[in-house]
Amino acid sequence: MKFIIRGGKKLEGEIRLAGAKNAATKMMVASILTSEPCVLENFPEIGDTEITAELCRSIGSNIEVENRPDGSVLKIHTPEIKNSKVISLSRRNRIPILALGPLLARVGEAEVPILGGDKIGPRPVDIHINALTAMGAEIEILEDRYVASAKNGLHGANITFRYPSVGATENTILAAVLAVGLTEIHNAAVEPEVLDLIKMLQQMGAIIEVGANRNIYIDGVKELRGVTYRIMPDRNEAVSFASLAVATGGRILVKEARHDDLITFLNVLRKIGGEYEIQSGGIVFYRPPENKILKPANIETDPYPGFMTDWQQPVAVLLTQADGDSTIHETVYEDRFSYVKDLNLMGAEIKVFSQCLGGGSCRFAGRDHNHSAAIHGPSKLKAANLEVRDLRSGIAHIIAALIADGESVITGAEEIDRGYERIDERLRKLGASIIRKE
Repeated sequence: MKFIIRGGKKLEGEIRLAGAKNAATKMMVASILTSEPCVLENFPEIGDTEITAELCRSIGSNIEVENRPDGSVLKIHTPEIKNSKVISLSRRNRIPILALGPLLARVGEAEVPILGGDKIGPRPVDIHINALTAMGAEIEILEDRYVASAKNGLHGANITFRYPSVGATENTILAAVLAVGLTEIHNAAVEPEVLDLIKMLQQMGAIIEVGANRNIYIDGVKELRGVTYRIMPDRNEAVSFASLAVATGGRILVKEARHDDLITFLNVLRKIGGEYEIQSGGIVFYRPPENKILKPANIETDPYPGFMTDWQQPVAVLLTQADGDSTIHETVYEDRFSYVKDLNLMGAEIKVFSQCLGGGSCRFAGRDHNHSAAIHGPSKLKAANLEVRDLRSGIAHIIAALIADGESVITGAEEIDRGYERIDERLRKLGASIIRKE
């Protein structure tokens, strides 16, 4: 599957955000915790939710999706666990490990495949495994799967993460809500998607307190009930569309974009010469006429409330149009600049370094990981034939192609489909020249 894109058009109009990928997939897994029906509104129909649906169906979930103008609705019901051993899935994502807690809670055993997500370097699972083990699980890591059991059930534990991992925080919460006793998570992730999952679980009957200094406390309950819950809008989509508006010199109303989710990005956008207006139904993004050339910036990614790692790729494209030298210091993942080769092929001037640039040292210092980028601009981008390396670099390819001279061909569109619902159809409504071909 490929996209054929002709650049040079201003993108203008309105676009509505889909439900957050990083919340929807976890909520689907959370529904396994109850035998009652759950309904998820504002549900994104994307590749990653399709893979998660396959996982849930393998376990015993009945799933229906209803299309509505204000976002699709997922109905999911797992009255009984028919299969606690999911040996394989047809496609890759990192969700299966999150099913360990719900399966252990309901039937005391679990077996799920080891599958990857984006090709952005290894995602350590020891934080997940150590937390579940502390709660009474016995886990064996085989070549292709995790095998877990909790013969005496799961119990509360005092857990401190060496890093505020989003996945490990979610995994521990999912395991703890039905465990016996109190679970304390210290140095937990507090991303909006994590808090959205917590709110859903609270409505299902869980007792979860979010304390100060990244502490989360979960009092286990005996059972959870069904719920109807509206998934938060996708803040990664919001940043992608905002970047498109500023990159093409257009004006886009991103409907349902929320100020609270984007504060760090909005500051960066305004510093480099973009602008925004908060409205009741969303946020308007644009580049003022006087800011024909953008300004450089130094950016460092960090766990929430810092600048999100998934935002650096679209913003890197913006910085290729800035007059001067910019830096991006990636502190969350050690290998997330694979897309730089493609932007350089299109005429950008970007160099990648193993040193920590633009700020203090991070946990990757001295470890020979290329985790910093220096960007010199402005660069006039030209069309190229590109292959998507991972989901977030794929959206950078699209943004770059839409501002480049000529016609670009981007293969691997299905990787972008993992996180962006009908991206080509939605961008055409903004005036983009983008078509999909087999």
